[in-house]
Amino acid sequence: MKRIFVIIVLGLFALLHIDAQTYHLEINKASGVYEKGEKAIVSYHAEAVPRDSISVCVSYNNRVRKHFTLLPHSKDFTVFEEALDSTCAVSLEMKTGEATEAIGYVVAPEGFQAGYKEPADFMAYWDNQKRLLKALPMQVKTTPLDVPQQYEGRYVCSDVEINCLGPAPVRAYMAKPSKAKKRSLPIIILCRAAGVSGDWCRCQVGECVENAALGNGALSLDLNAHGMLNGQADDYYRMLEDGLLRNYYDHNAADRETYYFRGMYLRLLRAIEYMTRQPEWDGKRILVIGESQGGGQAVAAAGLDRRVSAVVLNVPALQDLGGSRADRRSGWPQPIENHPSLEANMLDTTLPYFDGALLLRHSKAEIYCEIGLIDTTCPPSAVWSSLNGAKGKKTVNCVPFRTHAWPSGSVRPFWDEHYLRPRQEFIDNYLK
Repeated sequence: MKRIFVIIVLGLFALLHIDAQTYHLEINKASGVYEKGEKAIVSYHAEAVPRDSISVCVSYNNRVRKHFTLLPHSKDFTVFEEALDSTCAVSLEMKTGEATEAIGYVVAPEGFQAGYKEPADFMAYWDNQKRLLKALPMQVKTTPLDVPQQYEGRYVCSDVEINCLGPAPVRAYMAKPSKAKKRSLPIIILCRAAGVSGDWCRCQVGECVENAALGNGALSLDLNAHGMLNGQADDYYRMLEDGLLRNYYDHNAADRETYYFRGMYLRLLRAIEYMTRQPEWDGKRILVIGESQGGGQAVAAAGLDRRVSAVVLNVPALQDLGGSRADRRSGWPQPIENHPSLEANMLDTTLPYFDGALLLRHSKAEIYCEIGLIDTTCPPSAVWSSLNGAKGKKTVNCVPFRTHAWPSGSVRPFWDEHYLRPRQEFIDNYLK
């Protein structure tokens, strides 16, 4: 029997400040995960009776189904309650005055299944890609980098470039303890989120070395998704973002041999192969960590290389790309819904091969996953569609008040304690 551990937390879920008045939305089940037939209750609690009417919009699997208005006579009242007898992701958005807040939950999420069926030649396609990659003799160029002062003498870091199939090589930073013994260290690969010019898209020496210092030390790789040069001036990345990599996620989406994510996934596989050739690797543990697009890459790594033993997924993208075929919102980049020029039937012969919901079925890696229950970029239905096909142990932490971004403001300390800290504890425990 598959085991999924859903983390339960207690406390505050959504806070607002309106005319200096604080109120919050709350659901009656802290985990945000309900069984079929179990009543979900969304309640409102404030310091005083609201002065304005409240507009409420309820969406099911990211489709708006209900819209109503309330005129409260109390500072504490029930906004919405319902028991569903089928699998569904529900989000409730409340507007009063100029302020908006939302909260979400899922019902029987184990019932979510991928919108696409797995093509008969799914693994044959990827086996062929891996054969082509393996046939290319590996050529590596490394350039030593300075490490932050507190790590000097204890860790080393290099800028790494590795040849690869496709339009760009692998480019990454690699760090490790300077005196590590052979076969003593796990591998940590950090995959970067979507975008080109933002700080979050670029390899960072400090972060790479920090990962190398986790546990008892690790072989750490910080991989940029696009094979861009590392350590360049801002103008270089803005030039790529406005030029060659503009809307990269739409590039060649009707051709599985040239689709943009083919190159991204192959660079990831090449990076794993490089890291496993390091004499310090313990031969057992490969942990891949990623947020959003980085989470999608982590899923691909686990699905395409069975040596990947664990993944940490934070609101992962590229899941359930065929979700709209099941009357749901697909995971980012929502290619069927959002492609500027191609019709859906033109994408159906390409997208399944890059869909995390199909890739993860071929992994036995242990999974830690955080899901934002009001995330419309990487919807909970899309993420659960992938998790439900995975064979490994799963720990799932659902956040009822989380959009795609990290929570901020008054809820940030609560999220840090109940969601960010458990994620880091999972990593620390895995690396012991």
